[in-house]
Amino acid sequence: MAAEGFWNDQKAAQEIISESNKLKRVVNGLTEFKAKFEDSKAMEELLEEEGVDENSEEAVELQQSAELLKVALDELEIQSYLKGPHDHCNAILSVNAGAGGTESCDWADMLFRMYTRWAERREFKTEIIDILPGEEAGLSKVTLRIEGTNAYGYANAERGVHRLVRISPFDSNARRHTSFCAVDVVAEIEDDIEIEIEDKDLREDTYRASGKGGQHVNKTDSAVRLTHITTGIVAACQTERSQHKNRATAMKMLKARIYEKREDEKRSELEKVYGEKGEIGWGNQIRSYVFQPYQMVKDLRTGVDTGNVQGVMDGDIDKFINAWLRAGSPRHRNKDIQIED
Repeated sequence: MAAEGFWNDQKAAQEIISESNKLKRVVNGLTEFKAKFEDSKAMEELLEEEGVDENSEEAVELQQSAELLKVALDELEIQSYLKGPHDHCNAILSVNAGAGGTESCDWADMLFRMYTRWAERREFKTEIIDILPGEEAGLSKVTLRIEGTNAYGYANAERGVHRLVRISPFDSNARRHTSFCAVDVVAEIEDDIEIEIEDKDLREDTYRASGKGGQHVNKTDSAVRLTHITTGIVAACQTERSQHKNRATAMKMLKARIYEKREDEKRSELEKVYGEKGEIGWGNQIRSYVFQPYQMVKDLRTGVDTGNVQGVMDGDIDKFINAWLRAGSPRHRNKDIQIED
């Protein structure tokens, strides 16, 4: 990188540095795994030579190391699937309540908590960019920024419609209700992605920011909502007290969503050629969560399921994400997989 003339083309130089950093992360992960594997192998040979009992403290410690190595190997395998141009980026994840009023708003709040817990498990940082409480309970919509290596590559698995079946806590007759929420995920794209938005195609609205539960972030109209008139795409931010900063964040989100829409259009054209079929919008259910009369969470793209509903709602969703990556990142429900009722 110190070669003469390297910085003459700033854009090309930044691309090279970005690619170099991605490769370094891969190499460092493999190097660290290899070192730990060789240490464990040496320990195993030593214990065999000395005839140490398999129930000894040293043997138990070796077994624990082997389990950790297996987890690390699985993680390296999953990372090998993250080859997309923006998989390494931060993610912007939005949850939008579907039709159903309070029921769907409560479901949106539950999903928001699930993704926050998942991010904590992976040691990702999170920040609420925009939030709109439901009229009676829960959330009508919420947008979360997830910061960490490969955050988008992992979170992209959650894009689609999530379906909940449960006995409603809001129904005095204790009847079963089905609720839907749409989860959208876009990459926080790099500044070198060129998305031009003309002023005539942009509408800007300001409003008073409010947090979950209705408490005011401040008493001025600092929140900003940007609408791309041509596509109808909307991005809003109310994180900062500064209207200028909120506008900058909203603009970055808007560009990311326009970019993702263009990529979706390209993929749709390819699907017409290669024959992949799927329903768009609310019909594109990717996961079913059944709380009553039994407990089951099933991914409708891969068939992976679990009866540990509470664990899933506490953020244990990597099994679904990993299976989705291993399956080639399918975008639509597998019609051969039955939806549980």
